[in-house]
Amino acid sequence: MKAARRWLPWLLWPALYAAGLLAAAAAFASAAPLAWFNAAYLSLALAIALLERWLPHEPRWLADDGQTPCDLAHTLLTKGAAQVVAALAASLPLAGAMALRPSAHGTAWPVHWPLAAQVVLALAVVELGLYIAHRGAHEWPPLWRFHALHHGVRRLWVANTGRFHVVDSAFKALLGQLPLYLLGAPLAVFLWVGAVTAVTGLLTHCNIELRTGWLDRVFSTPALHRWHHSRSPAEGNRNYGENLVLWDLLFGTWYRPARRPPADIGIDGEIAAGFLAQLAQPFTASGTRRIMGLSPVPRHNGPPSPPDAGDRIGRT
Repeated sequence: MKAARRWLPWLLWPALYAAGLLAAAAAFASAAPLAWFNAAYLSLALAIALLERWLPHEPRWLADDGQTPCDLAHTLLTKGAAQVVAALAASLPLAGAMALRPSAHGTAWPVHWPLAAQVVLALAVVELGLYIAHRGAHEWPPLWRFHALHHGVRRLWVANTGRFHVVDSAFKALLGQLPLYLLGAPLAVFLWVGAVTAVTGLLTHCNIELRTGWLDRVFSTPALHRWHHSRSPAEGNRNYGENLVLWDLLFGTWYRPARRPPADIGIDGEIAAGFLAQLAQPFTASGTRRIMGLSPVPRHNGPPSPPDAGDRIGRT
């Protein structure tokens, strides 16, 4: 058992990542790809949840914070709705282009490449849009008020993988997917980008003790994302990559110091306690003040922060 606990942290991330992608490949080859992919996704999430109990990175994050129903509701409802909104919005420029150039043929996308190569290219393209959207959400207060919902958690675990405001999700999906639509990427590429993003998201937020080593220079890993949830802007305003860290490396926002990430995470402001209230909060002046930490109200999403916690993400 001691030997297993010593080696498992090094083996689990690639094993779980490969298992998720192999399950996606089997689902896409079936007669009901979306149904089987959802089943594979839920199975992977359940496996991660069990491993979190057995081999936690941060034991204190196992404690219930009362936000599990909201976390699941955002994952199942608002994030899915955002994908639909983004797809419709991204389709409008294509419809206009087709109307203006009805005789145009061909596509700028390298459809003759092997599918794996197309997916790698698509990830690099998508990541640039996601990087811009994600960094903007941290550095521009009008966007931060929506993105703060994700950072308002006091623990990281598999259930809050999809805890995003619908506006935040739609904006990121639009900037990420629009280039693929305009370049004419085929449906299979979109499906695989979605699968990679889903699997990566489950792993980046998991509370499992993992060692990823050199993989931190390629993928968005839990080791990197835990720093992204730091309360300190100097640490939290880094590691914006969703799947890859290519653009973080190029723009100087990659961050991986040789010490343990902070366990006390969250924001200076307050996020509403209920699901519907969380959706409505950024649209009101009083709700925005609470998100920004400008109203002296008690927290409802976890224990109080220590008095010396310092500056917070989202402060202007």
